[in-house]
Amino acid sequence: MSSMAARVPRPPDARLVETRLRGWIDPYAGLDAFDFARLAPSPGLAAYVDHFWVVTWTGLAEPYEQRIVSHPTVNMTITDDFHRVAGVIKGGFSYTMRGGGRVLGTRFRPGGFRTFLGAPVSRLTGRFVEIGELYGPAGAALVERVLAEPDARTAVALVEAFLLGLGPRRDPLAEEAAALVAMAEGDGSLTRVGELAARSGRSVRSLQRLFRDYVGAGPKWVIRRFRLHEAAERVSQGLDLATLAAELGYTDQAHLTRDFTAAIGMPPAAYARLSARP
Repeated sequence: MSSMAARVPRPPDARLVETRLRGWIDPYAGLDAFDFARLAPSPGLAAYVDHFWVVTWTGLAEPYEQRIVSHPTVNMTITDDFHRVAGVIKGGFSYTMRGGGRVLGTRFRPGGFRTFLGAPVSRLTGRFVEIGELYGPAGAALVERVLAEPDARTAVALVEAFLLGLGPRRDPLAEEAAALVAMAEGDGSLTRVGELAARSGRSVRSLQRLFRDYVGAGPKWVIRRFRLHEAAERVSQGLDLATLAAELGYTDQAHLTRDFTAAIGMPPAAYARLSARP
């Protein structure tokens, strides 16, 4: 959730960029043990993939549980512990890291996974599905090759080749969905589904169908989730809760506190103390 950028290694690679750890609970804890890198997709995948992300860690003396508050996106992740496609996870979830390891993730653009699934993305909502289950022997072989490859960039290239081999096709509806999700994320004043529907030129029901099929979560949840990410950042900066609730479209401070606690796993005051910890 913090706007703090993780320590990112900087080899001479034009595709490597820094990222904020938005969605990570308590990203300060043990940060020196982790490297977080984000790599842009190649042009052939840019319509479908937002970025690849790689987390590596070494020397953890004790297990470290990293809690995550999800985004309205599909992720494909490969690590020693699991290799799966995660639909939109509406609750929080966590991953426990031990010793040393690496997670390679593919974060798809909202709507971008529809062409790789061939079905409404809502079928994956709240689910983790093994890559081998979705793609058979070819998916299982990809997992083996990625796990055996020590170089992260080469591992990303393997994933790219696999996805391109599936023959993705551009879909105007997927691109419309991605643009509307980006609008919901970027405009903090947008707090109602009706507002997003009006800007899209669709009816509320049509917008809901589009989001169900291509995003995997309804527009109300998407808007509220982005406002919660924003709330976490602003709570950590000491903003008054009553003011924040009004600005983010909540009926009152108690409503914001309930949503915040359900998603983050702690009330705003506790999160503010956690974020202020040196």
